[in-house]
Amino acid sequence: MKTLMLGNEAVARGLYEAGCSFVSSYPGTPSTEITESVAKYEEVYAEWAPNEKVALEAAFGASLRGVRSFCAMKHVGLNVAADPLFTISYTGVNAGLVIGVADDAGMHSSQNEQDSRHYARAAKIPMLEPSDSAEALAFAKLSYELSEQFDTAVLMKMCTRVSHSQSVVETGERVVPEPKKYEKNPAKYIMMPAYAKKKHPMVEERTRALTAWAETAKINRIEDGSDKSVGIITSSTCYQYVKEAYGDTYPVLKLGMIWPLPEQKIRDFAKTVEKLVVVEELDGFVENHCRNLGLSVSGKDLFTEIGELSQNVVKEKLGQSVQAGKALSEEIPARPPVMCAGCPHRSLFYVLKKLNLTVLGDIGCYTLGAVAPLNAIDTTVCMGASVSGLHGFVKAGDEESAGKTVAVIGDSTFIHSGVTGLINIAYNESDSTVIILDNSITGMTGHQQNPTTGYNLKGDPCTKIDLESLCHAVGIKRVKVVDPYDMETCQAVIKEELAAKEPSVIISRRPCALLKYVKHPGPICSDPEKCKGCKACMNIGCPAISMVDGKAVIDETLCVGCGVCEQLCKFGALGTEGGR
Repeated sequence: MKTLMLGNEAVARGLYEAGCSFVSSYPGTPSTEITESVAKYEEVYAEWAPNEKVALEAAFGASLRGVRSFCAMKHVGLNVAADPLFTISYTGVNAGLVIGVADDAGMHSSQNEQDSRHYARAAKIPMLEPSDSAEALAFAKLSYELSEQFDTAVLMKMCTRVSHSQSVVETGERVVPEPKKYEKNPAKYIMMPAYAKKKHPMVEERTRALTAWAETAKINRIEDGSDKSVGIITSSTCYQYVKEAYGDTYPVLKLGMIWPLPEQKIRDFAKTVEKLVVVEELDGFVENHCRNLGLSVSGKDLFTEIGELSQNVVKEKLGQSVQAGKALSEEIPARPPVMCAGCPHRSLFYVLKKLNLTVLGDIGCYTLGAVAPLNAIDTTVCMGASVSGLHGFVKAGDEESAGKTVAVIGDSTFIHSGVTGLINIAYNESDSTVIILDNSITGMTGHQQNPTTGYNLKGDPCTKIDLESLCHAVGIKRVKVVDPYDMETCQAVIKEELAAKEPSVIISRRPCALLKYVKHPGPICSDPEKCKGCKACMNIGCPAISMVDGKAVIDETLCVGCGVCEQLCKFGALGTEGGR
């Protein structure tokens, strides 16, 4: 049956049809929907793991037991999973193991735009790269065949545009292979030096075999063109840009396997054209491969290694005129991202700014605490870095700096990578104050469950990790819980814990305002007669508040009635009808 599917949905369908039985992932845009989609198939066990390392290790365990398995992550998540990845390359697999990784060129929702293709080469693991939803489905199935044929995990690289765009796919039936028998094999699965030394030559031989396979693989195909003055090598979404820009004008070598790359096929293609051009996003990965083959090639001399490409960019850089778009008569004002109306993080950050603290931030929607008007965050590096960094910051400073510095981290991110940093704080005894922003959900990727919510991926009740008990268990004696909407209490508790000469944790607990089960009291009302136009309410950056004719106005369609602005108004101009 033919149907429209997002690229991520198509991957999930491919996993289903290939007989995948076990999926473990950590949500990360743009990969999240793969796991959410596959969870809808009752025949597939699917879960959210605490982090990507755990997810990959769990998927490897399922493969070891004999069933086809999968895990998904975004590009920076592969950094977290890199430890098992490089060794699984040596062990190989039992049943097929596929690892989905989604890059984010353009950094739509990421802190960097690293190129995951380098991991495939470094770990010596094959990588497939679909260019649309149909290939996403087909390549997911093919990945399992390659995994079992060559005894290797297979990386399947997505990108934002392929993950989140729709195209036609043709679905098929689910075919589940017989589970493979697990047999003890220390030489294969125990990677101590004596065994690992013997495995490395096998990995190199496997790469040579995969390279030979790539030479004749149908997913690496040459599409003829009428004009041989230019020949283009491309893959992924860049293939779509090339075809939309030039159709069948230039010959194209479309790569479906991005590592290992064919050698003779590229050389043969180069002989048929006058000029060889590689069109790829981010690093010159394929371009450098061509240069290593001794070929004269253009690539990053034409196309930037920063951000995304487009049809127009491809046209322009290859010397074709681009039709100018229509300019608007007036400039549209910038619309920077802001926390949602009623976000429980907003008031907490307002307090941190008011106290003039150094705030080490982390990865989550609360990173928006760094932007105006809050401007409350000093650093954001990676998952968990706020907690670990705080310890170093405090230890390297003096007593005064310890009393003016905190770390903030979300509940999901704390479980992902913050716990070990907190253990370090307790073990090495720094006077660090960590604030866990517990909004009862994984907010930044679209409301996924996590070990602190009490529900699993399918929404069924499950074990709930108690943050207070966990913090006590790792050695933190001082643990306080506050409601971020109560700014006076928040301020008092933060000052108290900063003054304490021992490690402490503050849990700022209030569910995300967008959760369906959260009941709001109703919008705040503004009284223009009482409003003095002081703009104190504007200092929290709530999208529901604006100034009209010098008076504060509340947008009742946005306001959830959190009451934070009411606490800031000294003139009683903000409140519910009849008083709060």
